Amino acid sequence: MSKQRLQIWVTAFALFSLFFGAGNLILPPFLGFNAGSSWIWVTTGFALSAVIIPIMAIIGHARLQGTMMDFAKKISPVFALIYCVLVYLISISLPAPRTASVAYEIAIKPYFEFDSLWFSAIYFVLVLVFVLNRSKILDVVGKYLTPAIIIILLAIVGIGILGNYPPMKASIFENTFTSGIVEGYQTFDAIGGVVVGGVIVISLGFKTDSFSTKKEIIARAGVIAGLGLLLIYGGLILLGALNSDAVTAEDRSALVTLLSKNTLGNIGTMFLGVLVSLACFTTAVGIITGTADFVKGIFQQSNMAYTITAVVGSLLGVAIGQFDVHFIIDIAVPALMFIYPITIILILLNVLSEKWASPIVFKAVVVTTIVFSLPDFLSTIGFGEAMQPVKDRIPLGNVSMGWLMPSLVVFLIINLINTSIRNKNV
Repeated sequence: MSKQRLQIWVTAFALFSLFFGAGNLILPPFLGFNAGSSWIWVTTGFALSAVIIPIMAIIGHARLQGTMMDFAKKISPVFALIYCVLVYLISISLPAPRTASVAYEIAIKPYFEFDSLWFSAIYFVLVLVFVLNRSKILDVVGKYLTPAIIIILLAIVGIGILGNYPPMKASIFENTFTSGIVEGYQTFDAIGGVVVGGVIVISLGFKTDSFSTKKEIIARAGVIAGLGLLLIYGGLILLGALNSDAVTAEDRSALVTLLSKNTLGNIGTMFLGVLVSLACFTTAVGIITGTADFVKGIFQQSNMAYTITAVVGSLLGVAIGQFDVHFIIDIAVPALMFIYPITIILILLNVLSEKWASPIVFKAVVVTTIVFSLPDFLSTIGFGEAMQPVKDRIPLGNVSMGWLMPSLVVFLIINLINTSIRNKNV
């Protein structure tokens, strides 16, 4: 195997591992459990927001090879800075601490009488050690941690779906497809794509200075990682659906533990504990590294800024990571309803050619997205009754995607105008 091909696979494994964290493990089975016989539709929706969009972010990074600021720079430098600060604040305040919470609830709490605060402290000390040795992250994660994660996942899914189960129950969702899309928000993977994509770009910079080489490695690795994520998500959702009328589960974590035990027996719970710990840990490392890289760039590549950010991010992880995982999921909803639509639109625009994604298109479409995502955001912070008449009048407003159609219409209108102007000037 050539050196470049080996690097593609190492990078693909690292991407998979940096993406596959707490939410990626506990969300799909419960989604399938509730979707039942409609699991294929919920899988399609989930894959759209939790696989396709994040991998498009990685492809966008392959084209830009800058920082996350470059994703929004066509709107304005001020907007780009505000957007990045919001994304990184959300990332180190919610998904990074959630990794410790999930690891504690599944791998520690059922077996040991150990305080969650102490666990979070030890967990984020180890995260900090990895973050402070960032030049080695790609190799350690890609060569050693990810293969272990994939082997355990394939064992649980592969053995599980071969079992005998009663017929699946009907879906509890009013709209299974859009429910899958919105649930995919909770993985934070679109945000993860713009955050860890930058980590991959910088990490590869330690190995090669060639723009074209890095572009090929990142793009191909992104596709491989995406296919791996799709396979695992589909398997976990199907496993949950197969058990929809076979078991009773109160929450996401309990279902994952139950499925693992039913699949691999008592040893399955041990494997699950190892899997959760590895998956959560690598994601936390990726998030805090990306945040520290961003702050370092703002302060003229200051190593002191990188170290301080890494320490602060780890301390936040300790403070918030001791809370119940479902509490963290619930408080994340308002932030996701606001920042996720903007992130999705920025990713989509950044993978298009300049011809279709000019600065004026960026500005018009992003402003439209912000305006039409406000009803969903306001509904999650106590204004649901006041916003309902507004959502009723917006296409897809009642499935938390009211921003989609207006943004698409504005995108088409602006491009039609630009095309008309170009034709007149010819």
